[in-house]
Amino acid sequence: LAREIEDTHPAALIFLSVLVPLQFNFLSPLIHFTEQFTVRGPGHPITASVGGEAVLPCHLSPRMSAENMELRWFRFKFSAVVHQYKDGQDQYGQQMPGYQGRTELLKDDITSGSVSLRIRNVQLSDHGQYTCFFQSSVSYEDALLELQVAVSGSDPHISVDGYQDGGIRVVCRSAGWYPEPEAQWRDRHGQLLPSASEKISKEANGLFHTRISIVITEHSNQDLSCFVRNPFLNQGKISTVSIVPRGAHTENAKVRVGCKKESRFFQRASHITRSIQVWILPKIPRCQPIL
Repeated sequence: LAREIEDTHPAALIFLSVLVPLQFNFLSPLIHFTEQFTVRGPGHPITASVGGEAVLPCHLSPRMSAENMELRWFRFKFSAVVHQYKDGQDQYGQQMPGYQGRTELLKDDITSGSVSLRIRNVQLSDHGQYTCFFQSSVSYEDALLELQVAVSGSDPHISVDGYQDGGIRVVCRSAGWYPEPEAQWRDRHGQLLPSASEKISKEANGLFHTRISIVITEHSNQDLSCFVRNPFLNQGKISTVSIVPRGAHTENAKVRVGCKKESRFFQRASHITRSIQVWILPKIPRCQPIL
């Protein structure tokens, strides 16, 4: 094509050779100015306990200053503002009432595009997804973050709850958990045991109450543990019940909790609230008072 132009219009070739470099030099600053960026979160859920603090980090890729950008953390929609930074300072005019006085933008690394939102006095209502939004003069991007709020409940309480299927029903209860806890019976070796029943209910304050039971007989010669675990915190609480074999004796005071013709069952109140002992005694013809 250039040779054809040179043969027919020599002056046009000179014009073309000058125009192309000029166009390239003109567009180069524009291409650099509109360079795109992405927003990245931690890549995993952030876990925090009720009453504690949560830090939600975000950063730009590639690294660049975010000092002159608008930064916004919001919940379900763009206008549900958790925290906003604009024109070089924090803005609280659109902040949701539930977050007022509880948020802080950590800006130590803002010149490299890295910022974090701190939420103080974490509440159950803080649980869920957050959007981290960055906007420059020519572009905007966002990233999703997840905050998992957790509450560790009460120590499991074990009690004898009556007779069932030729044995006694032992019940474990624990309250004040979030989210729904995992409750299990285990033997002395830590092996899982099947529960006779399981029930989880939600209390008025939004926390969860768990109740599981197991049936033990006079042949249940082992220690049982009730283990309740918070899946977010990966930690739990445990209480034990000791099954004493037939013929065992003790000098400790006994408290009768049940009696019928086939068997007698006793429970000793322990000074350690996390542990009780159950005696399963030989059959007797009738119920008799126990001293």
